[in-house]
Amino acid sequence: MGEFKKPTSEQEFEQNFQQIKPLMNKTEAYYESSRCLFCYDAPCQTACPTSIDIPLFIRQINSGNLTGSASTIYASNYFGNACGKVCPTEVLCEGACVYTEQNVKPIEIGRLQNYATQKAIDEKKKLFKLASANGKKVAIIGAGPAGISCACELRTLGYEVTVFEAKEKPSGLTVYGVAPYKITNEEALNEMEYLQEQFGYQVHYNQRIDSVEDLQELENNYDAVFIGVGLGNTSSLQMPGEDLENCVGATELIEELRMNHHQVAMGKKVIVLGGGNTAMDAASEAARMGAEKSILAYRRSKAEMGAYEFEYDLAKGAGVDGMFNVSPLEIQGDGKVSGVKFIRTEQRNGKLESIAGSEFVESCDMVIRATGQSKQVAWLSQIEGLELDKGNRISVNPESFQTTNARYFAAGDAMNGGKEVVNAAADGKQAARGIHNYLS
Repeated sequence: MGEFKKPTSEQEFEQNFQQIKPLMNKTEAYYESSRCLFCYDAPCQTACPTSIDIPLFIRQINSGNLTGSASTIYASNYFGNACGKVCPTEVLCEGACVYTEQNVKPIEIGRLQNYATQKAIDEKKKLFKLASANGKKVAIIGAGPAGISCACELRTLGYEVTVFEAKEKPSGLTVYGVAPYKITNEEALNEMEYLQEQFGYQVHYNQRIDSVEDLQELENNYDAVFIGVGLGNTSSLQMPGEDLENCVGATELIEELRMNHHQVAMGKKVIVLGGGNTAMDAASEAARMGAEKSILAYRRSKAEMGAYEFEYDLAKGAGVDGMFNVSPLEIQGDGKVSGVKFIRTEQRNGKLESIAGSEFVESCDMVIRATGQSKQVAWLSQIEGLELDKGNRISVNPESFQTTNARYFAAGDAMNGGKEVVNAAADGKQAARGIHNYLS
């Protein structure tokens, strides 16, 4: 049996998916902020993709100036609250903390960041002055971290901004694609509401921009267009049995979990194919949804996994088993998944090779493919003069984030191929500056 019972109510779901970075109380925040050495040339700040002045915001918490602290955070990162929870702080700011060199627990920067910004959100603190309207309009496609960050920054510069979002809720992967034990829907959406109240951009939900005519209309009505569409569905493995019932994509499963919680059906024995962070999340989620066995199957060795070590530890802590050096050949079943046929692999002369005659079948009743997400090539090819690189990512000028079609700018996963929320937030903001320079 697994460590978790299948959740049958909202309360049981919350229990199984308890937040791994719970909100600090005032005393915890005071004591934790007291540990900070307020380093000059702080390595934690250098490690942050949005360059938040971390020593300053922690000092502000310690002196009781929470509004100042939230202001310092949001001035650098419009997803300050979400990033406090979903950022891989273990390998970014906290991983760079000087305490790690002395084998002392690093400062809990993420939780302190979350504490300060949560207070500002709860109290609806007004932190920003907007420039007066400059008469120019920008359309943003996608209400994810890149699009919303771009919208916020453009509003501070006096632009009228309209965001078009295909789904019914904002914040992209933060609400649709991050494991529920990292951030709750409520937390993610509260920050979105807070930002929209602060900055006053418009959002049209359930409004997919998907044809040449739609794009043409944006070009006619707006001075510039920002693309923040992210990535598509889980990539196909191109192998037999992928269309069987109970063979699902990790991205799609996580979205369903975030929207429907305990009502999502989970197999008794689940095999997750992949070795990245999404695979770790999917395996951990299967275990927390009451799967009796959740197995992570990866074609290379444990040391070669793309996932962060702390993500693998998190999955193991939830009761996930690892199977390494096994490559899937086919997903078996009669209408419904009954197992996966694997072949064992090994490294020979730096190349991964299959071991002849080592095939075996591992039975299961559910397969989750965590094999990366597809690029939105067909959609992007509708934009005249827009070039993609070899990896089908949008080509941009690295300074301005302008694409090869001068009216269009882009950031986020469609441009970087799939990084963290914090990278999208940083680049979306930078792109807004690029748009400003272009339109000025």
